Parts: sequence; structure tokens; C-alpha cells
Amino acid sequence: MEITEMTLTDLEQMKNTLYSDFDNFWSYNVLKQELENENTTYIIAKENNEVVGFAGISVCLDEATLNNIVVKKSCRGRGIGGELLDSLLDICGDLNMKSLTLEVNVSNTPAIKLYEKFGFKNLGLRKKYYNNSQDAIIMTKYDI
Repeated sequence: MEITEMTLTDLEQMKNTLYSDFDNFWSYNVLKQELENENTTYIIAKENNEVVGFAGISVCLDEATLNNIVVKKSCRGRGIGGELLDSLLDICGDLNMKSLTLEVNVSNTPAIKLYEKFGFKNLGLRKKYYNNSQDAIIMTKYDI
């Protein structure tokens, strides 16, 4: 597997499969704006020249926020999310970030376990964060 910085060409390649193969809450237009934002960094995981996952962070001063880690539905459970997260942590280290913070749905047990494995700590809860109905756990990793 190869992990590289996401380009507009990569996004174009994924355009027709974003909703069907990944998840429906990251649209092409939103991701395009993210790629054009100088305060965000997005990476992709490729196997056999096919995008199987992507992830991104936003940076503000010396703190980063994890925007997403999304793995192709047919490729989940193979460690791709962990490899993307590890790469993002390396990028945060290179950028001298003091912390990486994220929100995760309380019902997303696989993601919560992944974040805990990488040393993220539970800082609290955002009530009705997702679609005004589901709570989010706020997690942060310091000492990147």
C-alpha cells in the first residue's frame, strides 16, 4: 500500500464512487474545498493504483484537528485506517503540532478502539453532534 498526499486528480478518480464505496458525508465539493484550503492536509491510501482510503487534518497554530479517516467499505478491517492515522501523526510531528483532536460517534466502536490504541484520550462528550441526534466523544492525543 502506498500513502501519499491527495491531489485534485485523486479526488477526480474517486468522484463517482465517493457515496457508493466510501461514506455519504464527505461530498466531492467539500473535499475539493478542503484540498484548496492552505490549512488542511489530506492523504490517500492506494493499492494497485486504486484509492482505498483517505484522511485529513486541519491546522490552527500548533494544534491539529482530525477531519476524517475514511476507508473504502470493501477494504475495512484490514488496518488501512491505522496506517492513515499513523501517517497523519507523522505529518503532525513534522509540523510541530502539540496535539491532534477529533470527534467520533459514540457508536463507532472500531474507530474508538483505533484511537485509543494510538494513545488518544477521551476528553468529553458533544451531545447530539451528529445530525442533531447522536453524541460524539472528543478525543485528543498530546506529545505527538
